[in-house]
Amino acid sequence: MTVLILTCEEDVTTDMVIVHLNATGVPVVRLDPADLTNGVALSGEYVHGAFRGHLSSAGRLVSIEGLRSVWVRRPGAPAANAAGASAWLAEESSQALYGMLRGSGARWMNHPDAAVRARHKPWQLHLAQRTGLPVPATLITTFPQAAREFAERYPDLVVKPVSGAHPQDPPRAVPTSRVAPDADFTAVAYGPTLLQRRVAKSADIRLTVVGERMLAARKAADPDADPDLVDVRYASSAVPWRPVEVPPRIADAVRAYLRGAELAYGAFDFAEDADGTWWFLECNQSGQFGFVEVDTGQPIAHAIARWLARPVADAQPEHANCTGSAMP
Repeated sequence: MTVLILTCEEDVTTDMVIVHLNATGVPVVRLDPADLTNGVALSGEYVHGAFRGHLSSAGRLVSIEGLRSVWVRRPGAPAANAAGASAWLAEESSQALYGMLRGSGARWMNHPDAAVRARHKPWQLHLAQRTGLPVPATLITTFPQAAREFAERYPDLVVKPVSGAHPQDPPRAVPTSRVAPDADFTAVAYGPTLLQRRVAKSADIRLTVVGERMLAARKAADPDADPDLVDVRYASSAVPWRPVEVPPRIADAVRAYLRGAELAYGAFDFAEDADGTWWFLECNQSGQFGFVEVDTGQPIAHAIARWLARPVADAQPEHANCTGSAMP
């Protein structure tokens, strides 16, 4: 049976996983839903209560009922590259592709419905708090006065986007930034703004979870770094990521988070303070992992490949299927 990977052409991180899948002899088809009607084709017939269909990409044909797993990595919007691209065609293509895949019986990393919900930052913070993860004081508001009052209670703040990347072409990441002590919050009225108490970091923590397997890495804070550069993605530092053990209490809470979110994969970001507390910042359901694997040597790509390659017969019941099981 075949592993289907839905991702964009530029996603080189996926190649790291495909190498391991190829080494085990598991068939793999990689395609971008954005190429539907322009290099990617689909067909499905409703027969005896199920769709029997096929997907075609780059000259390869795969039966939908012959899928063992689907990795929704970083797919483009359906039919975005079609000659007659439109919002209508995108919706038609999305309904056709994901509608048929939902009935395939394959395991998902991650299921589209769970992935959409998991991207909502307010929901993430709520779930993290509920499952026992420490969460910094946070405000999301369009009321300038509320922002001013929050800043009075927590004078040291950061501001970050609620949704993630800015929708440019290509999309650009918006860095988490420190809020100046004399900040004017008038502009808050023009769009939802996420303010959060800054954690005085001793280190950044990236915890990558594949099924039940946890691979954590720690990047110690550079004592010579600019204190206003709080986003680890943009702060230049020679300090490498190093493997680190996950505290048992955090491990239990993360497992509960993934069960609640129905995710098989999650990339968690924490800020470690001087007391060693891991403060939850976010969980990216399709977060990058290549940079951590390069620094630490942790076998993240191999763990993903093993999860995707697991026979369908090993699948768990529906409610547990999203979180997977321990990797052998």
